[in-house]
Amino acid sequence: MKIGFGLGIRARLDAVGARVRNGVQDVRLVAERQALASFGNDRARPGGRILCYHSVGQPAWGVNDVAPQRFRQQIEAALEAGYRFVPASELARTGGGPRDLSLTFDDGLKSVLATAAPILASYDIPFSVYVVSGWSEDGLDGNALSWGEVTRLAELGAEIGNHSATHPDFSRIDKEQARQEIAGAEALIEKRTGIRTSAFAIPWGQSGNWPSHAHETARELGYDVIYAQAEETRAEGTIARTFVTSADSRRIFDALLRGRYDSWEEWVWRSPAR
Repeated sequence: MKIGFGLGIRARLDAVGARVRNGVQDVRLVAERQALASFGNDRARPGGRILCYHSVGQPAWGVNDVAPQRFRQQIEAALEAGYRFVPASELARTGGGPRDLSLTFDDGLKSVLATAAPILASYDIPFSVYVVSGWSEDGLDGNALSWGEVTRLAELGAEIGNHSATHPDFSRIDKEQARQEIAGAEALIEKRTGIRTSAFAIPWGQSGNWPSHAHETARELGYDVIYAQAEETRAEGTIARTFVTSADSRRIFDALLRGRYDSWEEWVWRSPAR
């Protein structure tokens, strides 16, 4: 009885602690992006930029969720500034030019099909979606794309990629577990949709989330296109992407396109591994 009560208290304390940590992380992220928009330095680049989104109109995704109206404003701001939207695979292959942009979406969430895709279709903009196979398999409480919806996105022209089986922090798993995550997701995506993935997007996507053994495993499995979620701070051998957040107003988005966040990396406060 005492053990059960103790575990219950521990679980509630862990939940409260997680909410506090997430709140602190979100406040810091917003403050840093506001400061860099005002005082950061523009960074010229020879090639294109790949933007990393998650959801568009799914508030449960917190700082990763961009409101639909803001998303449309960002698209229009980029077009007004003279950017050309191209598939991420093109930039991964060629580097592109300084006025090339690509749109990618991590996690395989419902709002990509329901909200983002219609907006992008109205501007004839290509995009890519990286699916967490386990989430599409079980639905993630109605938040993840079903396999039929993943297939529908592919029919609409979206590039479909691999984002692992369960969205782990790869720095906390060994090489065999990394293989299971990547190969297992690839196999399930192909089994459910007929799509053979050729690109992998790193869960969390920061420099500390992708150790060398994970990179070696992905390459051994045939993935030579591996997307990070950071620019200059990304792990060696990965392809840069610029993280777009819920805090990115027109002013911040303009600063983002000018490279003011290229040396910035999302700050993640994690609890100790158990």
